[in-house]
Amino acid sequence: MLRLPPFEYHAPNSIAEAVALKEELGESAMFVSGGTDLFPNMKRRQFTPKTLIGLRDLQELSTIVAEKYGNGLIIGSGVSLSEVAKNPEIRKCFPALAQAAGLVSAPQLRNMGTIGGNLCLDTRCNYYNQTFPWRKALGFCLKKDGDICWVALSSPKCLAVSSSDCAPVVIALNAELYLEGPEGKRTIPAEEFYKNDGADFLNKTPDELLTSIRVPSHEGWLMNYKKLRRRDSIDFPILGVATVLRLEDSGKSCAAGRPGNYGNCAEIRIVLGAVTSSPLRAYEAEEMLVGKHLTAERIEAAAQVAAKLAKPMDNTDMTLGFRKKMVTQFVAESIKEALTK
Repeated sequence: MLRLPPFEYHAPNSIAEAVALKEELGESAMFVSGGTDLFPNMKRRQFTPKTLIGLRDLQELSTIVAEKYGNGLIIGSGVSLSEVAKNPEIRKCFPALAQAAGLVSAPQLRNMGTIGGNLCLDTRCNYYNQTFPWRKALGFCLKKDGDICWVALSSPKCLAVSSSDCAPVVIALNAELYLEGPEGKRTIPAEEFYKNDGADFLNKTPDELLTSIRVPSHEGWLMNYKKLRRRDSIDFPILGVATVLRLEDSGKSCAAGRPGNYGNCAEIRIVLGAVTSSPLRAYEAEEMLVGKHLTAERIEAAAQVAAKLAKPMDNTDMTLGFRKKMVTQFVAESIKEALTK
């Protein structure tokens, strides 16, 4: 049985106190809320903090607030994934986000895990997510304790894969992330929060705390999230596709129209998850659809272009060829499902 290493636990009473405590303790401390990813990593000795700063009881992180005049929602980073999946306002305004949260792991872990934790989820790799003795026998890797990427021996950077379900969706929704640290507060667009480096994958310092997520209004938009994994629960994504689009005819579904004929696309955002170390937006594929009549053929052609962004490596589940092929299929299906909901 894998056991947690010894640590001290502090439960601050406010965000300010939590940030100050992290600054005081430095690299020996880590923030924790649900702990559904951190605790398994600690058992495998990917992380060995001497102190954990608990955020679970901070009510200021656990609120969902509607902005004035219907401009959007501000979701606290401590809101559980179960609440994100079930919240009536999120389901109504941002159904793709509710979808993504509801597809994370299993019910018990969604009850514990938070949206902030999922957005900051550690990248994953077959060579990294192993026990300490296994990694030591191999010689460790670039992400932890070693100097080589076992996925691609000549790679100058870690190729561990982004495995967050919610990250592609908040990027597609043009969300903003609010951070607070010793230097004060700052806001960063969700798309800029992620870096394509498996070892250094977040655009934030260890001392900064993700406090909330602002999702702007998308009234009249259609959206969808699709996830590929071996099992229907528990498993991390080996592909995630978030699609958010608006039609010129007020954004209503064309399901009642001629099959394969969906109307004209005014705007669209397509984001791929779990294909590299960061979520990737398929700009070229989007350009093929904006201002165009959405036919099945045009959607499938754009999906093929989007799939060029995916360059699967041998570091997650299933074969490379299958994962590459499924990108085209999932992008096309994600768009069509959004249009017919």
